[in-house]
Amino acid sequence: NPVVLFATYMAFGNSWYYVILRFLGAFLIAMILGILLGFVVDDQILKENRKVSHVHDYSGLSAGKKVFQALIHAVDEFFDTGRYLIFGSLVAASMQTYLPTRILTTIGHNSVTAILIMMLLAFILSLCSEADAFIGASLLSSFGVAPTVAFLIIGPMVDIKNLIMMKHQFKTRFVGLFVGTASLVTVIYCLVLGVI
Repeated sequence: NPVVLFATYMAFGNSWYYVILRFLGAFLIAMILGILLGFVVDDQILKENRKVSHVHDYSGLSAGKKVFQALIHAVDEFFDTGRYLIFGSLVAASMQTYLPTRILTTIGHNSVTAILIMMLLAFILSLCSEADAFIGASLLSSFGVAPTVAFLIIGPMVDIKNLIMMKHQFKTRFVGLFVGTASLVTVIYCLVLGVI
């Protein structure tokens, strides 16, 4: 997302370094997940009992009625997924309130635990991907480059809101594969960054 990359550029003091690290990490995870979905995962990933709604044929309607039906469909989708977004936001806000950041900074002393702590923090905070760069920049001095990049990469892919919505539509096995693969690749990528 160009807006996310621009926000990252601005948050880190007009530095392309963090933009490139974030882009490369996200691109690497997307490619690996795409390869897994295309060539390894061969079963149906959607739940069989999920509610399929809004399957209609609007080809006979006038242009104005098609626009009206599109708006109705958008409102229905908003309320269908909005409940998961609201519940996820409630959980994330509760975690932010009752889990102080100072506890996380005292735990994350070595590179592996620091990366894992920052990934957990990204999951808990469930920030918008444009806003997380500014939080990540503020945590850079406490955690370092590799853990901060882990925070920037994993947050938009795996957070409380996304997990709840994915669980509603996809089989648990696929959700586990998605979260596990994204997390593992993020850890390896950031450990390699820490060595370089």
